[in-house]
Amino acid sequence: MRQIPILIVEDDQGRREFFLETDFYSIGRDPNCDIRLISQFVARRHATLVQLPNEDGSFYHRIVHGNAKGKGSANGLFINGHDLQARDLQHEDEIVFGSNVTATYLLFRRDNDRPSSSDEPSAPVGSGGGDGGNPNDSEMASPDSWRY
Repeated sequence: MRQIPILIVEDDQGRREFFLETDFYSIGRDPNCDIRLISQFVARRHATLVQLPNEDGSFYHRIVHGNAKGKGSANGLFINGHDLQARDLQHEDEIVFGSNVTATYLLFRRDNDRPSSSDEPSAPVGSGGGDGGNPNDSEMASPDSWRY
């Protein structure tokens, strides 16, 4: 099963989605940050997000308060309501960087990769038009067909 991690950020600029495809992200107000937060209430280098390997070859993300050198901000980093210096992120973790600046960490999987459930039917890849969901089609299904 391939999971696709995404960070949904809400700040003074509105809502933005970041697909987490690299090993390292700087997060903060600085224009040079990989994930820029638009608010006067967050630090220039508020947090760091790192992709780390699991033993089975998959990976997970750890968020750390501050920059790569460990220097944190005065506002702190609140994850699921707790003031933390670091956390290995889990699906649906809520991160607060400062006043009106939040993020949600989500792990998406494609519907056809998810086991069927009697509570929620799985939509086939390609549903909604096209070739009728041919699983051999080389194009990736649209994010609308993914579930989390």
